[in-house]
Amino acid sequence: MEEQRTEISSLGEFGLIKHLTKELPLLNSESKLGIGDDAAVIDPKGKQVVVSTDLLTEGVHFDLMYTPLVHLGYKSIVVNLSDIYAMNARPTQVTVSIAVSNRFSVEALDELYRGIRKACEIYKVDLVGGDTTSSTGGLTISVTALGLASAEQIVKRSTAKKGDLIVVSGDLGGAYLGLQVLEREKEVYKSAPQAQPELEGFNYILERQLKPEARKDIISHLAEIKVMPTSMIDISDGLASEALHLATESGLSAKIYEDKIPLDQQTFDVAREFNLDPTMCALSGGEDYELLMTITQDDYEKLKGDPHFTVIGYMAEKDEGHSVILKDGTNTPLQAQGWNSFNEE
Repeated sequence: MEEQRTEISSLGEFGLIKHLTKELPLLNSESKLGIGDDAAVIDPKGKQVVVSTDLLTEGVHFDLMYTPLVHLGYKSIVVNLSDIYAMNARPTQVTVSIAVSNRFSVEALDELYRGIRKACEIYKVDLVGGDTTSSTGGLTISVTALGLASAEQIVKRSTAKKGDLIVVSGDLGGAYLGLQVLEREKEVYKSAPQAQPELEGFNYILERQLKPEARKDIISHLAEIKVMPTSMIDISDGLASEALHLATESGLSAKIYEDKIPLDQQTFDVAREFNLDPTMCALSGGEDYELLMTITQDDYEKLKGDPHFTVIGYMAEKDEGHSVILKDGTNTPLQAQGWNSFNEE
């Protein structure tokens, strides 16, 4: 049976917006007016407002050959919410704008917005606005996320202190290895379109790449165990890049122990299959969206042995230099080699 295809032009810009955003209940009491007027109305109720924006461009940030539109919609929301959680704030609203070419149908955009809606539902945020426009070059998605926090709750990148411990949630490198598997299967498909993709046994790392989660649970857990990070950032561009951000902006140097970097077994095994160094995948891979933070040494006992966290290093004086302490005890410079969208091909 032939799938239905509704041309975007049959709805027009405002008809498309109405179609994609119909029946969106407001979940937060701070959201006073959502989609349907000239602007949304948000009452922060005495809190400070945290704002973050990300732009995702087809061919640069995602490949629709192996990225389902529903997962892309979900991920586009989650990566923005991760920035809000990295400030120790609660995300409350998002706006979504898309530029789309005529190769996409209304049904395709319904899939994209199905993922967007699901993320909003799971993370309890309100979609309160956005825009649509035509594009001559595929699909571009722009998401702005807003969050709320009291002034004393907000955690910056620039407030780590000498001697603070460097702590990370979860495990690292999985998203990058998931991307390697998808890229490998893409090349196989290009040379043999009849071949079935070999994705069995890669479920964990594929989900880390295609459907990441923002660590809302970590923010709640930190509050439960009464640990206030001294600085924090989310890991979008790789552990090395983010650790350097925390250290540099705090006027310090970062020391990371190679043998403390948390790796899932599947990540380790697939890295070896691709002849890659698992440690380098964690340091430079990116898109894990775990939280990297520093804590005071006094708080160490509160999270010692906690499966949510791994202590991977410490902050030192600036003039000591950034370094990775290798398994054999030698030091190597800690360098950011993460992904850069402006790199030339």
